[in-house]
Amino acid sequence: MVDMHLDPAVLSSLQEVMESEYPKLLETFLDDSEKRVEALRTARDDAKALGRIAHSFKGSSGNLGAVRLAQLCQRLEAESAGATADLGALVDQIDQEFAFVRPLYESERQRFQL
Repeated sequence: MVDMHLDPAVLSSLQEVMESEYPKLLETFLDDSEKRVEALRTARDDAKALGRIAHSFKGSSGNLGAVRLAQLCQRLEAESAGATADLGALVDQIDQEFAFVRPLYESERQRFQL
């Protein structure tokens, strides 16, 4: 697994495209991600729900350059289909990764706040 937490090229590209709306995009991602992490915690014993949440979280994380978070979500989505393993440890890893990248996104948002 890649050790990259945030892809600076993705953030730079988003900043160019979104211009003054870039901080709002980051804020929306953070708010949405907080809800998804909470939903993962709540559904930790429901493999089907975990797969659905992980699928959408994987997409938003990848689109915003959260490389490792997207990879963990992809892994959870794949493993939830088999539902033979305890998925709680993977939910915890996603929770921890979001806790790691959240302040990085908050700092990025503050850099571009008008």
